[in-house]
Amino acid sequence: MEDNNNQSQPHLDIELSEEIAEGIYSNLAIITHSQSEFVVDFIKIMPGVPKARVKSRIVLTPQHAKRLLKALAENIQKFEQTNGKIKDLENSFPMNFGGPTAQA
Repeated sequence: MEDNNNQSQPHLDIELSEEIAEGIYSNLAIITHSQSEFVVDFIKIMPGVPKARVKSRIVLTPQHAKRLLKALAENIQKFEQTNGKIKDLENSFPMNFGGPTAQA
């Protein structure tokens, strides 16, 4: 009987355009879900600006959301092994960013 374990996995070419490679900075994510999908909105909040705009929205199936959770947990663990524990802000977000208040 022939061993099929040595067959190569399918290859997927992934293209990354220059615009997408620059990335989008986000310091807040809001996650919502329905029975069939998870929606992750990435937002950039700036000090002194009372309004923030969603910079990117990712829609995932529940299965992909769970795989993302697992991949993020693994990567955080690797990061902390190399760089030390990440300080947890315990569900608080400093809206003033801890800096001085602007004056005109």
